[in-house]
Amino acid sequence: MTRVLVLTALDIEARGLARHLGLPPVPGARLPHFGNGMLELAAVGLRAARLAERAVNWRARDLVISAGVCGALAPALSVGALVVPTVVLGPDGGRWPTARVPGLAANGALLTVGDVVESAAQKARLWMESGALAVDMESAAILAWARERGTPAAVVRAVADDAERGIPAALAAAVRDDGRVRPLRAVSAALSRATALGDLLELRAGTAAALKTAAAALATMARII
Repeated sequence: MTRVLVLTALDIEARGLARHLGLPPVPGARLPHFGNGMLELAAVGLRAARLAERAVNWRARDLVISAGVCGALAPALSVGALVVPTVVLGPDGGRWPTARVPGLAANGALLTVGDVVESAAQKARLWMESGALAVDMESAAILAWARERGTPAAVVRAVADDAERGIPAALAAAVRDDGRVRPLRAVSAALSRATALGDLLELRAGTAAALKTAAAALATMARII
């Protein structure tokens, strides 16, 4: 039996994927941590900031997967589209080839950046410069961590915001580095300008669609391994 460790950035990603996959909480876990023996799922914070400290709670695994949501750079990618890249491009220029995920076809590159991409113009520039299909903030760090341990690693993410939309800075600031959302900050962001509430609702709907897609892909993998 192949044992798989699935890592997300945000608590809401971990909880959403666990719900779709029917994964129970790990007994005694204070942080989002789920598993059923074959699949283990945990959150590591924005930019994988809590990866090292939380890793002590995880078992050795045969495959590590960076999962959750991403932002589209390629205009052809719509909200909810699956992204399984063959390579991750790091913010320092590094390239991280990905392992094969059973049952899923891989294609193209995913770009990991250090800061939230706030606008469609920024996305267009990153797409032209990198050629990557989509962008996130954690996958390069997760793949580097896995390589240090000699464990194959891959990415299974789905698009929460298309190439025409970024993540407004006020909304991004509502998420703590440990991956938890500050509810009051999110409400304040939603009231900060005329279009902010619409942005929040669209991002929420996009996140829900993306997590449903990513969970379906992970379930396909789980049926095969």
